[in-house]
Amino acid sequence: MCGIVAYIGTKEAQPLLIEGLKRLEYRGYDSAGIAVVNDNGIEIERAVGRVSCLEDNLEARGGLRGTLGIAHTRWATHGEVTLRNAHPHTDDSHTIALIHNGIIENYAALRTYLEEKGRKFVTETDTEVLTTLIAELYDGDLEHAVQAALREVTGAYAIAVICATEPDTLVAARKGSPLIVGVGNGEYIVASDGAAIVSHTSRAVLLEDYQVCKITRDGFHTTTIDNVPVTPQIRQLEMELEQIELGDHPHYMHKEIFEQPRSLRNTMRGRLDRNEGRVVLGGVGQYARELVRAKRFILTAQGTALHAAMIGEYLIEDLAKIPCEVEYASELRYRNPIIEEGTVVMAVSQSGETADTLAALQEVTDRGALALGVVNVVGSSISRQTDAGVYLRVGPEIGVASTKAFTGQVAVLAMLAMFLGRRKHMPASQCSRLIESLERIPDQVESIVKQSESIRDITSKYVDRENWLFLGRGVNYPTALEGALKLKEISYIHAEGMPAAEMKHGPIALINDGMPVVFIANQGAQYDKVISNIEQVRSRGGRVIAVATEGDKQIRTVADDVVFVPDIPEPLSPLLTVIPLQLLAYHAAVLRGHDVDKPRNLAKSVTVE
Repeated sequence: MCGIVAYIGTKEAQPLLIEGLKRLEYRGYDSAGIAVVNDNGIEIERAVGRVSCLEDNLEARGGLRGTLGIAHTRWATHGEVTLRNAHPHTDDSHTIALIHNGIIENYAALRTYLEEKGRKFVTETDTEVLTTLIAELYDGDLEHAVQAALREVTGAYAIAVICATEPDTLVAARKGSPLIVGVGNGEYIVASDGAAIVSHTSRAVLLEDYQVCKITRDGFHTTTIDNVPVTPQIRQLEMELEQIELGDHPHYMHKEIFEQPRSLRNTMRGRLDRNEGRVVLGGVGQYARELVRAKRFILTAQGTALHAAMIGEYLIEDLAKIPCEVEYASELRYRNPIIEEGTVVMAVSQSGETADTLAALQEVTDRGALALGVVNVVGSSISRQTDAGVYLRVGPEIGVASTKAFTGQVAVLAMLAMFLGRRKHMPASQCSRLIESLERIPDQVESIVKQSESIRDITSKYVDRENWLFLGRGVNYPTALEGALKLKEISYIHAEGMPAAEMKHGPIALINDGMPVVFIANQGAQYDKVISNIEQVRSRGGRVIAVATEGDKQIRTVADDVVFVPDIPEPLSPLLTVIPLQLLAYHAAVLRGHDVDKPRNLAKSVTVE
């Protein structure tokens, strides 16, 4: 969950590295650092805090000169957030410098071994251990030392390594954490994300697990950690610079909320055929028979993606009539799951690199499950480890709190449920009606985001309250969970989501005078029950904020504040009802003075357990 960027070429490295760090800061922002190789050996500058703090330090010392360098923005896993724990790390002889994303699980044993060899350590990090191990094995060939060290390592890593005695060599390697090599004109940029590369080149090599890449100014070659040559494929990055620019928006989260009409159109483009009453999903088409004959679906994910998967469970069972269950990936991987013949496991992830989800996927595929992926990033680890899948196509998501990726996931899962249902029992007429409703959603989302200022006014009434409830029923119970998560993530307000009926089985004891309770109260099969739950909250002094269907007159008689969304078939309603909750969380964070895009203790791509 850290940002890695490295450069080798003919230009001064520092400006390119700092630019790359700024584009990767959403991946970690506890501390930052840079190292370059020049005539003085390896020169390093670090700072606790944001990349801007590192820039201040560099300016104060007059900068670092050199055309080979590495840089890092950290999200702490081992060791506190201190200057000495910030990357890059060196060995005790200051010969090797390294930046690292991931976790070295056997670092304690390796540290003991190295201390017995007389090596000294000054940090609490697993990264320093790996750096020192490489130095211990170094005999004049950096590539071979990295290969040898990684053969001794257990865990996940994406690393970039430089050496004072090899000033024309950069070595990169990965296992379990993403790393790409941007191929430019006489220069190369290594990064954990295409965002750090796209302004310089659109051509890149996506390193696979257990691969090591040695790069010089004359070219690069790739091997395994056992020194077996590999022929890498140079791909075009499916990312444009304007997609990661903030533009006129105050925050990336604001931009991405308002991008959802366009991102949803992109998600659905070419996949809906209203005239024929069918959904076209090329990514899973060759497995259509296996999917239709499936006895059970397991959807696995973490965080926001888990909430999308929970909505997918409702949709697959409702529209496709296939038994479905949702599992936390972090739990699934450590259980002894029963994977019978006819089981399909679907991994849902924005980044496609979520460590828990990847591990769970490996566990169930080893047991014979057909594996599908629902991810946003083309070429990501999940997309490469599944049998088939569907890309979200929502574009890069920079804000740590996911918004457009969530609605993209729900839209894909809705289309998948329709894809399956149409092949099992659903008549073309019903599918056509659902397709027509899906096609209207982007315009309907547009109408909701236009209410942003009125949602801000509602939020301002309750923003000083430290405890909130979010309640929904049926397919909008997961939407309530997502609304609560968004509020927690960026405003640091304690919030809980739950089924509306569950409230009276204990949590109702929490409700006191003035407590904000957000109800998803759109008209549907359980509307009357939701109204009853609202009355129970009101009778105990709670303040009700309702997300309701346009034209609903009754809701104004029982709710203190209402945000209206357009009418829509109930199975698709989370695509609309979640938008006011995203805006509510956004405005709460802004009103409380928090950094919306970089919430404390969080980072975007969770590549560690």
